Amino acid sequence: MKKKFRRSLLKYMVLPIGAIMLVAVYICDVYSPIDENKTFIINRGDSVTGVARRLKNDGMILSDDIFKFAIRINGGRVRHGEYDISPNTGMWRMARMMAHGHIATTNVTIPEGFTIQQVKILLSNNNELTGDVECVTGNMSDVCQIHDGDIFPDTYRVARGTTRLAVLGLAQKKMSDIRARWEQNGRVAPRPLRGWDEIVTLASIVQRETPRATEMPIVASVYINRLRQNMRLQADPTVVYAITGGLGDMGGRALTREHLKTESPYNTYANAGLPPGPIANVGMAALRAVLRPAETNYLFFVADGTGGHHFSRNYDEHRAAHNAWREIKKSRARR
Repeated sequence: MKKKFRRSLLKYMVLPIGAIMLVAVYICDVYSPIDENKTFIINRGDSVTGVARRLKNDGMILSDDIFKFAIRINGGRVRHGEYDISPNTGMWRMARMMAHGHIATTNVTIPEGFTIQQVKILLSNNNELTGDVECVTGNMSDVCQIHDGDIFPDTYRVARGTTRLAVLGLAQKKMSDIRARWEQNGRVAPRPLRGWDEIVTLASIVQRETPRATEMPIVASVYINRLRQNMRLQADPTVVYAITGGLGDMGGRALTREHLKTESPYNTYANAGLPPGPIANVGMAALRAVLRPAETNYLFFVADGTGGHHFSRNYDEHRAAHNAWREIKKSRARR
């Protein structure tokens, strides 16, 4: 009789406990009052209690006490940042996100061949970043002394709300790391280049001359050959850099013979040797092209109408190729 009573009592106790557990699971990780995408920001220094209260007041959770308990189970603190909360996100999942810092991120792509000015315009127009792209007066940090050739073009995944200067800093550090690895490996520059700065300077010209990675070692060989023979580089992108004040973009305007007479140390039609510094920021393909240029006896190249170039060993060949390119442009203009 006593055993039967205990079994009955146990059965009646298990049922409500099970029901309570089901309700708790439902409230914590199944039910969600969120029916649309929301953004929630945790500022540096915000307390768990303060975050829980805001979530409750914003109608994103049912119980601030249960949320605080869930945070305690997941480490006991929330991480600052901006969070994307999708519809039907339960309290438990939200607590895990905020305890482990699963913040909203954004991809920032710096294209190869962009100048520092173009990169700053790109970052300024990115609404998912914050802060000014220029340093305040008196700031002497490395990123405030940045020049063309100092950053590595790439796609950087950062927290939404990251400052624009921080993105520049990431790109600068990546380029610095590439230089450090090259120096640690005891690499030498191809003759007649002297050191990393001249490698990057020539790579920036190669980068702006062709978008085709397969062509870059050949373009690099042309300029190496010209330097070895004390010929002027006569690189159009250096003139563009000079006449645009370092912007590197003529806005669709054509380069004219008058432009080639521009007085500037960057004008490689008017001055022998390399320009004073890089005219753009370079990717790995352009760097490798200069470090390992193709072995050719080419001294000239001109566009071939297909997006690539025709390479020539002497001026007569180059003049014929140049005339062919002129005819292609005329035929296109008549269409």
